[in-house]
Amino acid sequence: MNRFLGFFIGFWLLLSPVFAQDARAIEGVIGNQLQAFNDRDVDAAWQYASPNIQAIFRTPENFGQMVQRGYPMVWNNADAQFLELREIAGRLWQKVMIRDARGGLHLLDYEMIETGAGWQINAVQLLPAPDVGA
Repeated sequence: MNRFLGFFIGFWLLLSPVFAQDARAIEGVIGNQLQAFNDRDVDAAWQYASPNIQAIFRTPENFGQMVQRGYPMVWNNADAQFLELREIAGRLWQKVMIRDARGGLHLLDYEMIETGAGWQINAVQLLPAPDVGA
């Protein structure tokens, strides 16, 4: 048992720098896309979408309209706080708390995939609103 635990801890320590590097890159991609939406640069935001997302929406304009209508907190974001990056069923999910332009808080989960172009956003899910205490 101790041998297994030692191996696991050693393996985890070996991968930690790689995971931290990926986490920084993933945060950069999401942050850059959020800024592109604030700048109303849908073409730039489109570049951070995975090939799967691009195939679904076909054009940056369609993609921008979907975000504007379906994710207004992303379209008009005021602040983003990156929470945990997790692996779920072999996929990486970045949890992000976004403050919209009116001050409301929203919790989103971004599925990230690594492609030849680097990390890209493959899906976004709106999670239940965070509990905010007084």
